[in-house]
Amino acid sequence: MKKLFYIFVYMLLMSGSAIAQNADTVGSALTRINSDLDVLKRIKLSGYIQGQFQVADSIGIKSYAGGDFVAGSNSSPTDKRFMLRRARLKMVYDAPLNDIGVSTSQYVFQFDLSEKGLTIKDCYAKFTDPWSGWFSMTAGMQNRPFGFEIGYSSSLRESPERGRMSQIIFPNERDLGAMLTIQGPKRTRWNWLKLEAGFFNGTGGPSQGANTSDFDKYKDFIGHLSMNRTTKSEKISYGLGVSMYDGGYRIDTVNVYRFETDSTGVKGYTVDMKKTDVAPDFNNRKESSRKYIGADFQVNIETEAGITTLRGEYIQGEQPGVASSNYLSAPTASPNAQVTSDIYKRKFNGAYFYLLQSIGHSRWQAIFKYDWYDPNTDVEGDDIGKAVKQSGFKSTGISDIKYTTTGVGIAYRWDANVKITAYYDMVKNETSSNLSGYMNDLKDNVFTLRTQIRF
Repeated sequence: MKKLFYIFVYMLLMSGSAIAQNADTVGSALTRINSDLDVLKRIKLSGYIQGQFQVADSIGIKSYAGGDFVAGSNSSPTDKRFMLRRARLKMVYDAPLNDIGVSTSQYVFQFDLSEKGLTIKDCYAKFTDPWSGWFSMTAGMQNRPFGFEIGYSSSLRESPERGRMSQIIFPNERDLGAMLTIQGPKRTRWNWLKLEAGFFNGTGGPSQGANTSDFDKYKDFIGHLSMNRTTKSEKISYGLGVSMYDGGYRIDTVNVYRFETDSTGVKGYTVDMKKTDVAPDFNNRKESSRKYIGADFQVNIETEAGITTLRGEYIQGEQPGVASSNYLSAPTASPNAQVTSDIYKRKFNGAYFYLLQSIGHSRWQAIFKYDWYDPNTDVEGDDIGKAVKQSGFKSTGISDIKYTTTGVGIAYRWDANVKITAYYDMVKNETSSNLSGYMNDLKDNVFTLRTQIRF
């Protein structure tokens, strides 16, 4: 009997030990699961898909409403196409908040998938100082910190595309580099003021997709100082910003031309630097100057009639380009390889303006946009394309034509995730009696019907 009692006690002790071990195992597993869930909760997935149908005034036009239309035979005088304009997936990881409420690191990856292929849009890491939260460093492929329209998400923008000027001088919007941001945390009184400044490769032209590899030692400086305030009633919010771009790219064995007036009074281009003047030493080759300055503003006013938004930006500067074209296929702004065509230096300016009006508290919004881009402010009208007579001069051409675009549209929010937009771009080009093909306005207006789904 005593032996049975000992056996019973021993079994109780052993079962208790097993239960305790199992409890420890389950507890450890739950701790690991909670830790993994905490990491997963810090990963935010978002994205959007933009599908659209477009009708152009004529076949195979050059266009900034989603890219050029494909030339080809068509019995209709208009051109039509379906396209998947953007299909984005974005992943963001934010580190836990520290003792002063600052997330000290953030990692962002975004790619775009369409019928044209897969492209990386964003890939960067952002680190914030853990002591004050005022200073952040962002390194990788990111938006260029210039003005407002470049960094404004395509999922939020009311017009289907950015303005012609933005697409030419900042193709793909992104570049590879490092940027310092100075902005007070939300808890401070100075959160409304923000400075972004950094150095970038200055590459990534449209014909190269998102390729931002560099081919020279020169780095471009970009800076943007902005402010955003809201009135006490919270019925009015407004923002202002100023921007600067100072950079360029290496000149190899090509001529560089500047704009002049010849001895007969005709405006054209003359050699500023001959290719024989380019230093043969790779490390001492000269740089083609690329300089911009800009200013932007945004105003939102809430009334009984709905929300009224006014938005605008003006940019001017000096742009090194090529002779033949300012279209997307030309390396006019951000080449990612040695430029083998002669370089032409031009002074340019351009702007865009939005007027947006939500219709009461309904789901409808009216859209009006006007923009212009003048690639050469020193010549206009019939002076463009006029033959030069002085030896050594070259005539102006289609790269010097000014364009204006008026866009009107209406948007309807189907629900919190779906928006439908009907939009019409009316494009006007400068005309010249001396330039073949540009004696009249081109038929290149485009109607866009777009459906956007966000998640």
